[in-house]
Formats: sequence, C-alpha cells, structure tokens
Amino acid sequence: MPRLLNRSPVRACLAALLLAGGVLAAGPALADLRVCNNTSSRIGVALGYRDSQGWITEGWWNLSPRGCEVILRGTLAARFYYVHAVDYDKGGEWTGKSVMCVRNREFTIRGIEDCLPRGFDRASFFEVDTGEQKSWTIQLTDAPR
Repeated sequence: MPRLLNRSPVRACLAALLLAGGVLAAGPALADLRVCNNTSSRIGVALGYRDSQGWITEGWWNLSPRGCEVILRGTLAARFYYVHAVDYDKGGEWTGKSVMCVRNREFTIRGIEDCLPRGFDRASFFEVDTGEQKSWTIQLTDAPR
C-alpha cells in the first residue's frame, strides 16, 4: 500500500534541498541493463550471460507490476544476455531455447553444465541481442513466451 507523505514545510524544504543537491552532484548517466515488467502481475527474473570467466546465471529480481529494475549496473560487457522470468500471480513463464542453471532462492551460479548433479535446477532462457549497445532495457509483456 502506498505511504502518504507528510507535507510539513520543514520536510518540504529538506526534500527540496536534497533534490537540488542530488542534481548538482549528479555525474554522467551510467549505462545499465534494465528489465521492465509491463504486466499486472509480480514477476521474478533470472539472468544468464558470459563474462571473462565463462557462463554465469543470477537471480531472482522481483519486479512489481508495471515496474522496472536495473539488474546490471554499468556499461554492458556482453552482446547477448539470456532471460528467464516467472509470473508469480497468474502463472506462466518467459522461456527460450537456452538451458541454464537456476535455483528457487537467490543465486549466482558459475557454469551452465551439469545443473542437476551440482544441486541446481534447469530452466530455459530466451536470448536478448543488445547489438553491442552500452545500455539496454528488456520489456516483459502480458503474453509470456
């Protein structure tokens, strides 16, 4: 439930000063990988990609309905990223052809081979081609893949 703001003059003045300080101190915008949830459901997102040490999968980012979340900060290091997402409220998933390791709770997993023997689950991820852009936003819609 949204919290109502207390609109006292002191708080309003403090908020204005903090905002002004943030604007004055702001540096160049960072490039990021963002995921936007364009559905009316809560969703969970897992991400797979290659870094200098090989394959890695990470999750879960929990996105509110109609919300966006930065899941990787800074300039993108890879052209291809892989996404698996789950609709917590209506069921369904966004999947693809690339199989990688996941688990039911928060995780960072190195490698995509031998998921089950290593104690992980397997999930299908869809590929996102960023075209070597420095930042990218992935839009998830109401029609799970």
